[in-house]
Amino acid sequence: MHPLDLLKVKFQVATDKPQGNVGRQIWNTLRDIKVQQGWKGLYRGVGPNIAGNATSWGFYFLFYNMLKNRASGGDPSHKLSAGSYLLYSAEASAVTAIMTNPIWVVKVRMFTTRAGDPTAYRSLWHGLTSIYRKEGITGLYRGTSLALFGVSNGAIQFMTYEEMKRWGFERKRRQFAKDGREYTPDDDKLSNTAYILMSGASKLTALAITYPYQVIRSRIQNNATTHLYPTIPAAISRTFREEGIRGFYRGLGTNLVRVLPGTCVTFVVYENLAWLLRTAAVRRDKKRAAVES
Repeated sequence: MHPLDLLKVKFQVATDKPQGNVGRQIWNTLRDIKVQQGWKGLYRGVGPNIAGNATSWGFYFLFYNMLKNRASGGDPSHKLSAGSYLLYSAEASAVTAIMTNPIWVVKVRMFTTRAGDPTAYRSLWHGLTSIYRKEGITGLYRGTSLALFGVSNGAIQFMTYEEMKRWGFERKRRQFAKDGREYTPDDDKLSNTAYILMSGASKLTALAITYPYQVIRSRIQNNATTHLYPTIPAAISRTFREEGIRGFYRGLGTNLVRVLPGTCVTFVVYENLAWLLRTAAVRRDKKRAAVES
């Protein structure tokens, strides 16, 4: 999905009026990059993107589950409120955003420059060291306040997802009770279709509410437009004055095409792996208990 992420950032920082529908914009821009820069142009910045996504998802799930487990006392059957999901998701998102912000700064700047340009970064490490040398720590954490505002995206998404998942499990348990079947740990899993629909719907909800902050963050972090968007208030004011409300949703269509498949795959893989680990642990404990008895 990397080429679409590249386009999303390019569309976010662009100020010219979009031409044609979303599909045509995506196709024409991908074609132009391929013609001018080759396949490497479509995958510029893939290193920071992989590093950023891997560390973000890894840290997020780690902190989020730690907070949930502490609140539930380690009891997986303990039900948390929607407000609790919102709070723990926001806390996990905030810590993750602070830890990974330097990677996203490099990613945006690599996405908005061409390889070979005098100011272009060659790699994630080159970008991090160059920013630190020229701008100091503040350069690496440019746009952090917007990233912290962006925790609302993950918080809304996970609150919605957890509530939908809880509804799905309650419905499944009622069906088991109605059929007179015993509900076992092996049954503590929804279908992949359900996970796809729930993760997609929750991501759509979160994006519709919080997307404008992503546009402003990209414009703040883009080195080429620092003089146009020096501060967050200036970026918001200029975007609204020159482009109206639509300016805050630049690249949304491309982002939906990119992020929905990625989100659905991530959640389906995560839920299946989590279920496999849970059931393996239950079987291991039963086997150990049988041996000890």
